Amino acid sequence: MGPPIFFGNAGATIPGIIAFWLTFYAWVLSELWLGWRRRSPQTASADDRGSRWAVVGGVWSSVALGIALASAARTFAITAGRPVFLIAGIALMIAGMVLRWAAIAILGRSFTVDVATTSGQDVIDRGPYRWVRHPSYSGSLLTVAGVLIACANPLAFIGLIPVLIAYAYRIHVEEQVLSQQLGEAYRAYVRRTRRLIPFLL
Repeated sequence: MGPPIFFGNAGATIPGIIAFWLTFYAWVLSELWLGWRRRSPQTASADDRGSRWAVVGGVWSSVALGIALASAARTFAITAGRPVFLIAGIALMIAGMVLRWAAIAILGRSFTVDVATTSGQDVIDRGPYRWVRHPSYSGSLLTVAGVLIACANPLAFIGLIPVLIAYAYRIHVEEQVLSQQLGEAYRAYVRRTRRLIPFLL
């Protein structure tokens, strides 16, 4: 048997392992809560085109694939300083959750897990929305990246492929809908912001 999944032999501590799993399950439960509580109301104009389930499938496929690759290909595991990767992974997971929930809080009732618009909906451009159009997605991607970094295995990053494809599709669908429904105000907002990373992407 190789070293325990994620943590390796060098300096892995029980508190570190517990911290990882507590963070991981807090993320899972928060996403389940969102899926249950933040669906679009019946009065909303919905045009999701399956993007909600693409994202759900992409996120969990990425996590499962990354963990599976790290477990199956342990000869590629990083053995030097593995506790640093665990700590960095946990920190990124927490940062991603904080960013995602801050973005959701700013949107308020406008945030739904499926693509939908409501009558009188405005373009939000405060907080992280000043710089990026989809900070909650940025937060989700940070959290997934944190899980993969905690694996301390370069092959785990192949797991990013499903979630990146899923969010690319979701953003394409969402921006089409918002451009149609919110008009020139949203199109002007698109011209002055980035999708996920300020000034870059």
